[in-house]
Amino acid sequence: MRVMTTPSVDIATPTDHADGGSVQRHTLLEDAMALLTGTLFVALGLMLFRHAGLLTGGTAGIALLVHYSGGLPFGLAFFALNLPFYLLAWRRMGRRFTLKTLVCVSLLAVLAETLPALVDIARVDPAFAAVAGGLVMGAGFLILFRHRASLGGLNVMVLWLQDRCGWSAGKVQAAVDAAIVLAALPWVTTQQVLLSVVGALALNLALAMNHKPGRYTAF
Repeated sequence: MRVMTTPSVDIATPTDHADGGSVQRHTLLEDAMALLTGTLFVALGLMLFRHAGLLTGGTAGIALLVHYSGGLPFGLAFFALNLPFYLLAWRRMGRRFTLKTLVCVSLLAVLAETLPALVDIARVDPAFAAVAGGLVMGAGFLILFRHRASLGGLNVMVLWLQDRCGWSAGKVQAAVDAAIVLAALPWVTTQQVLLSVVGALALNLALAMNHKPGRYTAF
């Protein structure tokens, strides 16, 4: 899917597509369900990562670093780290994208702190947490991207780069995520770092294989 700038048409109004057909915009209900579902998927995958002491990339990965190293609640750190990126999102991706992203970031900040009280995981194998958590988060990001939303921060920059330069969102995100995970070495074990890299690869493989310009025509 090629992320487009915010069009000046109303919700559920078809717009012309490059192949001569028309593209139907997602309705408000479809967007609401997608934002809830996608963010919940990411929160569940993130919960698996946290239970196994793993890390992820993006602003979520930086927030986990802050959480592991300083004890600051992840939700608070994640929300605060995203604040500087909203201006870029507003200027480059449009008002609609920015508002959707703000909703998703706020929802994830809340879910990340409340899910552990709602779901009790007695034991999870770290390797399973890496692969399953990465794939679940990748599916969640895919849902959000296809509804022109993200989880802020570096995801905004990744989508902007795909929009402006045609770079694969999955490949760019993979490079950034790997750098963030490797930066965690002072606070986590080598095994946790390696499994975190596996999780990042699983997440970005899901994106790279399914999130490509022109493959998805609704927006």
